[in-house]
Formats: sequence, C-alpha cells, structure tokens
Amino acid sequence: MQDLAYQYNAVSTIQKVDGINKLVLAHQTELEEVNNIPCFFWGNLTEPYTTAKCWSTIAKVVRSSFGPIPPSLRDPIVSAGAERMRFEGFSSCNGVYVRLDMKPEAIDGEFIASGTTNVDFNDPMLNALNAIQKNERVTLAVGQQEVQVISSKAKVVEKKVTLPTRWIKGLTSVQLYLADMEQRFEIPKIQAIQLFQSLPKGVTKGDFFVTKRAGKFMFATLTSPDSVRIGGLQRLRLLEGVLPLLDKIMVYESADRETCAFVCEMGKMQLLMAFSPDNYRGFSGEGKALDSMTQQVPLEWIYGLNALLKSNEMFNPTLLSIEHDIDFGTMEHLTAGLSSMGLLGYDLSENAHFYRRLPFKTERILSLNPRLKNAKKLIANDEVQFVQNTPAYIEALVKGSGVMHKVIIEGEQQRCTCDWFTKYQGKRGICKHVLAVKMLVEGGE
Repeated sequence: MQDLAYQYNAVSTIQKVDGINKLVLAHQTELEEVNNIPCFFWGNLTEPYTTAKCWSTIAKVVRSSFGPIPPSLRDPIVSAGAERMRFEGFSSCNGVYVRLDMKPEAIDGEFIASGTTNVDFNDPMLNALNAIQKNERVTLAVGQQEVQVISSKAKVVEKKVTLPTRWIKGLTSVQLYLADMEQRFEIPKIQAIQLFQSLPKGVTKGDFFVTKRAGKFMFATLTSPDSVRIGGLQRLRLLEGVLPLLDKIMVYESADRETCAFVCEMGKMQLLMAFSPDNYRGFSGEGKALDSMTQQVPLEWIYGLNALLKSNEMFNPTLLSIEHDIDFGTMEHLTAGLSSMGLLGYDLSENAHFYRRLPFKTERILSLNPRLKNAKKLIANDEVQFVQNTPAYIEALVKGSGVMHKVIIEGEQQRCTCDWFTKYQGKRGICKHVLAVKMLVEGGE
C-alpha cells in the first residue's frame, strides 16, 4: 500500500518580532471541512522552553528508525480541542510512539476550532526552537490566520510530503496497547537521571529490564516478578533531551509484559513514549485491533459521534449510553470499534479514552485491515463449516489454500492449524480463519 501524499500551502515558520517568537505551524488533512479551517489555535505558550524541548524530542522520534526501514522526514499530528493540544508521532520504523499532552495551563489563547491535522516540522523551524531560551515569549498558531505579523514575511511554498500508511495503522492500534497497561514504577527526577546515565553504550542485544533493588532503579538482564521489560533498550535515549525538565517518570507495562511506556511528568504537560516489544516489531500491525472488529460499527454512528464529540474530549461510554439512550452492550461494541479505527486515544494518567478526529477519510481507515477483509471474503464465499458450536466450545473447518484449517475456540483460548498461528502463536493478533469464525458466532456479519 502506497504512502499518503499531500502538499502544504505554506511552511511552518518561526520569527522574532518585537521580542516575541511567533510560531505558525502549517497544517494539512484529507478532510476538506478541516483543511478549510484557517486556524485551530492562536495564543501564547506559558512554558515555551519546555514545550520547545518536547517538540524537538518529537521531531527526533519521527526522524529515527530502529528497524529495517530507513529514517525519513515525517510530520507529527496535532489534535486541538477541549482546551488542550496533543502532538503525536511515530518513529520511521513505527516501533516508538510519542505524544505530548499539553494541559490547559500550558497554553493561553483561543481555540478557534476543534480537530486533528498534520503539522509541518521543518529544519529551520526546529533549529529556531532549539535556540529558544527560558523566559522567552512564544506565540503559537496552528494553521494559518489572517491577522499575523509573520504571514506577510513568510515565504509561501508548495511543500509535498508523505505520511506512511503504517502511521495511520499505528494510530488505530497503539491505544489498544496503552489501554492494556498498568503503572509499575514512579521514578523521581534524580533517580531517573541516574537510571539513564547507566544506559549501556552502543546497540544492545537481548532483553533488558527496569527493576528496583535496595531503593535504587537499575537495568538488569534477568527478569524478576517486579521488573519491566524494555525491548530495544537503546530507544530510551530518545528521552534524554527532556530529562533535566521532568518532575518524575511513570513506567507502565502491558499485561503480557511485551510493551511498555514512559510518561514524563513536567507540570503543565506530559510527554509519553511507548515502545513496541522489539526493534523489528512496530505498532503498525493490525493484529491488536482485530479482536475488537468482530462486530462492525455502522458508519452512521461514527459520523454521528464525529458531529457530537470534540477532539481531546474525554470519552465516557457510560455517560454517552445514558445521555443518548444507547444500550450498554451496543456502546461496548461501539467503543471497541472506535478504538480499532484509531478514533479513540488513551490517556494513561487519566486511565480513560479521549476522542480523536483523525485527519483521514473513514474509508481509508477501514481499508487498512487486510485480515478483516479476507475474513469477510471467507464468510461471503461460505468457506466456514461448524463442527461444534456451543458457548463453551467451538470447532470449525475453514478453507485455506488447498487445505482445510481447523479452528478451535474454547473460552478465552483460540487456536488454528494455519501457518500464521503456528508462527506467531497469537502474539500478532488472530488469523483470518479465527476472525471469520468469531464474526459468524458473534453476529458481526
């Protein structure tokens, strides 16, 4: 699948006028109604030095790669709304996800519109950000606005950029990993700096674990019940630029102990960095989302919620069910479906979802799940035969390439005789054969 190509009508610019740094982040989206918005936000940064360092860290992440995919220039995504802004991005290999959550007290201005868009992070703008000193004033505009000092001086160009489809797929799956995490450690600033100073030099091989011994946090090569696994340990160096600015780091780990996330608390903002299980495995796979797709969400519901909810607004399914008279079971499937499409993000500190309006057409998001499409094809061609179908035990034969695969679902356990399941043992999501069976059983088709 080809990357998504689009053009910025102008580049992001930063210029000092009368002692004030004025930063305009050019935006671009597939959605015409969003792209026609002249400006999402206009106002001042209350912590410009810290914000600039966090943006530089985001730029460092999106320009890095730890797998076979070479690093390339990519632009992060910003969500504006609910009195806060969130900047998100992935490394080129999709193995590192980064998000800056700017709380209401981090920005002082006007939210002119709510939405999510790509923003241009170019080299001159990043160089200027790195030069910002403490106590400097910075005015920020996301998008373009007619009344701005620098618009008449900025060079307007057509800048063609690409956004890899694996980024879009990553956004549809990473929050499922985050929602499965629990906090394991809270590391104060001094101990966090000491921990990072002990990072091994160069590229490391094998698993490493963060653990606490005698009141001190350290990296270990052996696991223990209270340790957190770090796949691709050298990726933690991406956080080094913000270590002097943080108050503490919260370390989270998924239930399967495969993925982890570091949340840097900096008072008025948080910088989250999540790491895939290993360098060679990114967040761009569809596997994590497939279990949530066995019951499809009607598109009219999605369009209705898009009109109802703002970007960054906390998503409370119970309250939505009561206010709009939606059955709780239906809302559960709706929540799972929205998560699997990337329309819900997950805030670890709040332990809750937030709504995200992706800057891509719904049809594009839905097209990014080949296993789902293949499962639907199996069902349409009547290639699933049930041998036994009870609440406790399901056995079915599903047609493969010249062979019939046996699918068994027993409680939470599910297995298939296909090569995909044999190779990955469910670690990359269910195969198309199991998915087709579950969709038939659960009435998804």
